[in-house]
Amino acid sequence: MPELPEVETVCRGMARVLTGRRIARVEVRRPDLRRPIPLDLAERLTGSTVTRITRRAKYALIHTDRGDVVVLHLGMSGRVRVDPEAPEKHDHVLWATDDGHVLVLNDARRFGSLDIEREERLHEHPLFIHLGPEPLGNEFNAESLARALTGKGTPIKLALLDQRVVAGLGNIYVCEALFGAGIDPCCPAGHLSPEQLEKLVAEIRAVLARAIEAGGSSLRDYVQVDGELGYFQHSWQVYGREAEACRVCARPISRIVQSGRSTFYCAHCQR
Repeated sequence: MPELPEVETVCRGMARVLTGRRIARVEVRRPDLRRPIPLDLAERLTGSTVTRITRRAKYALIHTDRGDVVVLHLGMSGRVRVDPEAPEKHDHVLWATDDGHVLVLNDARRFGSLDIEREERLHEHPLFIHLGPEPLGNEFNAESLARALTGKGTPIKLALLDQRVVAGLGNIYVCEALFGAGIDPCCPAGHLSPEQLEKLVAEIRAVLARAIEAGGSSLRDYVQVDGELGYFQHSWQVYGREAEACRVCARPISRIVQSGRSTFYCAHCQR
């Protein structure tokens, strides 16, 4: 599933094409993805102008001058392509701009979703109402993370995957941030010291920034809107590197399973 850096990269790619453009045509080619696609989606979008594109957690948000916001989640296999050379089997939604660009939402497994909400009600949407702070925003810091983790006995790796604690983090970047901070993924979340929390927040921000700069990590289906792969997978320190040598201490990277998810870490560097 695309995580925050991949979604941010897609948002930036869409923004270059959509911002300030009028949506001339919308085609909805199937009634549902993970959930039903709103029946009035095409009607509400056609003729509107895209004012900006933002992101909340792992959702791309397309804002229009009519006060509507398209809420897009890519699911496991969703891709947005700009000006594709040829149609593909799983192209489910298409929208064209007044200057001739075409964007296509392709989702082979149909685990993604496409919703539309009024701007003034967006914060009340069921998808967003329980989300924690954005890890790249000002509200996320060592103090806010300490409050969210107070009294939690759950392992810190699992706590950081809880979208109520911090929004948008997924398995790859939590593993990488914990390695950078030198924190054992099994450490009880509520036991981290203020110094560890400061370092962890800094590492989360740094890892995400580097991943966005690299266009995200291409794993299975993810590509950027122009079809290019992301490149951050070549910089992974621990994720997906079981038994390979740690780039810091040269000892083998370990893998354990926590609540059904693989956790990669260096047992020597993360204590």
